[in-house]
Amino acid sequence: MDARFLPPPELWAAVEPLLPEPPGGGRPRKPDREVFAAIFYVLTTGIQWKALPRCLGAASTVHDRFQEWAEADVFAHLWATGLVEFDASVGLDWTWQAIDGATTKAPLGGAATGPNPTDRGKSGTKRHLLTEGHGLPVGLVVTGANRNDMTQVEPVLDSMAVVSFEAEQHLCADKGYDFDSVRSALSASGYVTHILSRGDEKLALKMPGYRARRWVVEAAHSWLNRFRRLLIRWEKKAENFAALLHLACAVIVWRRCPISADDYLFG
Repeated sequence: MDARFLPPPELWAAVEPLLPEPPGGGRPRKPDREVFAAIFYVLTTGIQWKALPRCLGAASTVHDRFQEWAEADVFAHLWATGLVEFDASVGLDWTWQAIDGATTKAPLGGAATGPNPTDRGKSGTKRHLLTEGHGLPVGLVVTGANRNDMTQVEPVLDSMAVVSFEAEQHLCADKGYDFDSVRSALSASGYVTHILSRGDEKLALKMPGYRARRWVVEAAHSWLNRFRRLLIRWEKKAENFAALLHLACAVIVWRRCPISADDYLFG
């Protein structure tokens, strides 16, 4: 089995304390560590649950455990604890944040999907992402592909995995967020808003001392796309798709914590 598609020991050590107590009685359960490895394999390879190699476990067992952990918010908590660890060891950059949305095909439909206006109205979903200054994801909301980015600013801020206490916070966004209602909401939340079109940003880059800051959220979307299971949404349940996104965000964050010695994913 290719080690690139299996979780490193550091990630398992982080998730193990977050797992709920197993129900009593019945036959012995497949070890949690083996199940987590199988879930990680699905996320990174993009393989369908039912096509999971038998050596990683029965597909139904792995998927049932995945849903059990998703309902217990295990993957969201893993993401949050990773951010806390990074903040303690490196320091989260709350001063400069960025927000953006990205659409994904969702051929099976389901909750939080809708007609994609950029794909001839085909079913799609959109992830709305907030990043801190290093590009680490700190907030995430899933909606239908037809939801405008500007409608999700407040939900994304409310979704933050950890809370910022910085006195001065700047938020960078593209022209899709250029609405008075967005600026008012951000101002009320204590943000200084920076909204530039791509053309304006290119011109600004030529100014002495100007530093582009919005690109980090685009980089974060690119990192998420390296998890092949996220390239197309096959989960009908929005909660299951969100759980996979939370796990991917957790991996991105834990990968950048100094305690992680293995360059196992984004080398």
